[in-house]
Amino acid sequence: MISFITKLNQRFLQSRYSLEDILVSHLSVDYSHWVHYELLCLQSSPWSNGFTQDQIDNAHQLSGSANETQASDTERVNLTRLRCFTLDEPGTQELDDALSYEKDEDGREWIWVHIADPDRLITAGSNLDLEARRRATSIYLASGTLPMFPVELAGGALSLRQGERCAALSAAIHLDESGGLNEVIFHRSWISLTYRLTYEDGDELIDLGPIGDQDLTHLSRLMSLRRGWRQRQGALELEQTEGRFCQDSETIGIEIIETSPARQMVAEAMILMGATFAEIGKRENLPLPYRGQQSAELPLLAELKVLPEGPVRHAAIKRCLSRGTIGTKPTPHFSLGLSGYAQATSPIRRYSDLILQRQLLSWQSGKQTLTESELAELTDSLEPVLKQATQIAREDQKHWQQVWFEKHRCKQWPAQFLRWLREHDQLALIYIDSLSLELVVTSPQNSEPGDRLVLIVESVDSSMGFLSLRAIAA
Repeated sequence: MISFITKLNQRFLQSRYSLEDILVSHLSVDYSHWVHYELLCLQSSPWSNGFTQDQIDNAHQLSGSANETQASDTERVNLTRLRCFTLDEPGTQELDDALSYEKDEDGREWIWVHIADPDRLITAGSNLDLEARRRATSIYLASGTLPMFPVELAGGALSLRQGERCAALSAAIHLDESGGLNEVIFHRSWISLTYRLTYEDGDELIDLGPIGDQDLTHLSRLMSLRRGWRQRQGALELEQTEGRFCQDSETIGIEIIETSPARQMVAEAMILMGATFAEIGKRENLPLPYRGQQSAELPLLAELKVLPEGPVRHAAIKRCLSRGTIGTKPTPHFSLGLSGYAQATSPIRRYSDLILQRQLLSWQSGKQTLTESELAELTDSLEPVLKQATQIAREDQKHWQQVWFEKHRCKQWPAQFLRWLREHDQLALIYIDSLSLELVVTSPQNSEPGDRLVLIVESVDSSMGFLSLRAIAA
């Protein structure tokens, strides 16, 4: 087995510091922080080792056979006539969803959502499938991705790649005039990706709508219609600009992710796909890994109106919401405004999405599906790993937050008070507008939501995992 830690040792044997020196040295902002942290964070996790040589060889073998006819190919419908678009961050390797727009002879508009079909090459119970189940998800760290499948497959034969005929699960969705689901058709398919776009590219195409390239403009309009429908069902609008620490070689920065028409369009399309599959499962009494959220008693409208729009108002709403649930029967999802929902659009990156895809395809082709108890046992086995993955991602961001503030310890930042976490300890949540970050800090007594503050770094030592932030009155 190729050890991740062994790779790090080999890398630093070539540097002027020994690994031992790096682990005990206090350097300002350099790669040693990442090594020290990485060893602690990933210790004894499913991601602490790389894929075995057998698994890597298997991935290469499957990649080589991708152009050969597979058993499921007889079920595929040729949709290469459609113009297909992926929209992702620059550098994304796992391309597992795409969109198309079609207007039929009767003038009806169809939203096509295409999802990668890893089951074409990854057989349930195979070596790579069991490893993907063991990992349960890909993890996105500041420095890169720890994939669920070997990158040779995740970013290769399993992905929706431009200029190639790709295997997919495609759903054609027709909305009624209000944005509700009217008709759905789905099947295994062949698609050909027309454009691989960034969100910035997508925003430009939506805005300009050039003649011959108006598909995204139409899709954005239809997704806005659907979004309005969900809002009328009670969906909450909690989108806001978010900051995320990212690390490249020996530098650390903050990537600010702003809401935009392209991001909203893609997010709504993914929610639509999940709602569509949940509706099918509900209608056919089919066990799926459904996601739900209990209803909540929100602050009164009059109370919300006195709060500043954006993060402050969002914080007042989010503190009332319960955690999401997963089960084998459809239940309402409060914040999405849906009677049923199931995550379905990332089968290369989330094993539960692959489970859902296989369950739907087995039902469609008349094959035996998992029973409710079998599905529950399988999804329950993923939960501890998913919690561990979430913790790793949080700890990763926490570490790089310490490194970043260590580098900028002398600066001050305007902030807004969001809410108290433990008022008796003066522990609060604030929002830094210029960084788009929510942070836990010590705040002045009697602070109220929306109060303007100034953030300062009291003390920080990233090598010891320590950061103390204080907000003072502006």
